[in-house]
Amino acid sequence: MTCSYGQSYERIQTGEKPFVCKQCGEAFVNSSHLIKHYKIHTREKTFACKYCGKAFIHPRACYNHERTHTGDRPYVCKQCGKACIHSYHLLQHERSHTREKLYACKQCGKVFGRSSYLRKHERIHTGEKPYLCKHCGKAFSDPTTRNNHERTHTGEKHYVCKQCGKAFIRSSQLLIHERIHTGEKPYSCKQCGKAFIQHRACYNHERIHTGEKPYVCVQCGHAFTFSKSLQIHERNHTG
Repeated sequence: MTCSYGQSYERIQTGEKPFVCKQCGEAFVNSSHLIKHYKIHTREKTFACKYCGKAFIHPRACYNHERTHTGDRPYVCKQCGKACIHSYHLLQHERSHTREKLYACKQCGKVFGRSSYLRKHERIHTGEKPYLCKHCGKAFSDPTTRNNHERTHTGEKHYVCKQCGKAFIRSSQLLIHERIHTGEKPYSCKQCGKAFIQHRACYNHERIHTGEKPYVCVQCGHAFTFSKSLQIHERNHTG
């Protein structure tokens, strides 16, 4: 099965990846990417990460991987200042500023540039949490959050602050923590200009201005601006 440029572009928009590696299960948009990927299984991996020992075929891949340990994010969006580890992550992010948002949530009307983002968002309304921790069984709405949680069981903390020595499970946690030392607050509210250390904190704050209340109680329909407020409210139903 081959794939034209037009088909590849359409699959990028929809998130469809029909070409699957039989050895490891990784999926790809087109056959050429799958063929290139197969070489990973047949070639010797000679470049090892100096932090965790993971091996790579290409030195550039190893160098890029090591950034996940150091927290280095050299690729910065000129429009909003968001920093990325890889250039392709930046390219992917920049499209969110220019691309038409095609996927709308039927519950609240919020729109997204990718169907995968919409599916993840819809779980806020449905409460679906299909990803389970293999250690304790705790459920999560997305695999990334589940994977990060599982590290709390293993105690793995590779990311260490050079200022105070505090260690973290995720590089993103270290990056946010370091702003306490530098005083950096890169995220500003578009409505009032209030600055925040974290993008999530800024995003949640902006809901105060927009009136958006995406967290809805399934028992009584009461809506809330923040997930924590919904959790507190739900205790009223359970006693």
